[in-house]
Amino acid sequence: MTSRAFRFHFIGLVVTDMAASLAFYRALGLDIPAEHDALPHVEVTLPEGPLLVLDSVETVRSFDPGWTAPTGGHRASLAFAFADPADVDKVYGELVAAGHTGHLAPWDAFWGQRYAVLHDPDGNGVDLLAPLPDPAS
Repeated sequence: MTSRAFRFHFIGLVVTDMAASLAFYRALGLDIPAEHDALPHVEVTLPEGPLLVLDSVETVRSFDPGWTAPTGGHRASLAFAFADPADVDKVYGELVAAGHTGHLAPWDAFWGQRYAVLHDPDGNGVDLLAPLPDPAS
């Protein structure tokens, strides 16, 4: 196989309500200007990572007229890592208190992380995680 020079560039989400989606990701801590709420396409640079790109349903249908929303459970999750397990609880609590949908309240996962799952306004999973202290130390 030939080696290719490329890099992972963005994660794309199709959203039904741009303002509601951006409000969720702002509440999570992403820096998104308020004037973006009315745009059909928004690009947000994630901390130390790729872009998060949000497109309205209308934007996607402008180049893919046959696009339909998936049915059933979510098909993708975004995961945001924190250094401190207490931050998982804090951010989850703040988002749920602000009216966003909590799916799995924070717990100590057997794989060694404090973990929680929310759903964004379109039902995509948004995981919050942090390493648990090593019990041996």
